[in-house]
Amino acid sequence: MRAIINILLILLIGLLIYTLYSIIKEPIAFQEAKDERRGIVVDKLKNIRSSQEMYRDITGEFAPNFDTLVSVLKTDSIRFERVEGDPDKDDEFIRTVYYKNALDSIMALGIDLDSLRYVPLASKGTEFSITADTLTYQKTLVNVVEVGTRWNTFMGKYGSNKYTKYDNSYVPTAMLKFGDMNTPNITGNWER
Repeated sequence: MRAIINILLILLIGLLIYTLYSIIKEPIAFQEAKDERRGIVVDKLKNIRSSQEMYRDITGEFAPNFDTLVSVLKTDSIRFERVEGDPDKDDEFIRTVYYKNALDSIMALGIDLDSLRYVPLASKGTEFSITADTLTYQKTLVNVVEVGTRWNTFMGKYGSNKYTKYDNSYVPTAMLKFGDMNTPNITGNWER
């Protein structure tokens, strides 16, 4: 009888240890996955932002879609200006304008234009949302852009609302993005 009680106690202790381990393991795994996945998507968003800035340097506005963005960056050139001498003295400096293939600059940054539109870690073929337009801001017409994706798109099994209990700031339906259609900035919401 005493042996049976000891075996039952050992099994109960083992079950309690396993339950405690499971309770601790899940939030740690979620946080690690969230940080890793967020970092990968943010890196891609930074590449898109650099591409949009280069596109704006060429055309004067932001690209409204990925087809236009990729096409211009593959075929157009960026204007550069070299100033030699003292620009404060009009007669003592030389300004040289030259153009460089945009694709060379993109490749130097390590950006793959063919996969730029796709959200990493998401279902195959899932693209970032992209919107560009003009906006009257403080009585001035400015170009605005917004590019992003929802957290639940790339979080895999952690894209559910049940994981919000581990992180109060985690909202699976919120956007991870840069830019804003209401103000002229291209800051990423991960930088705030």
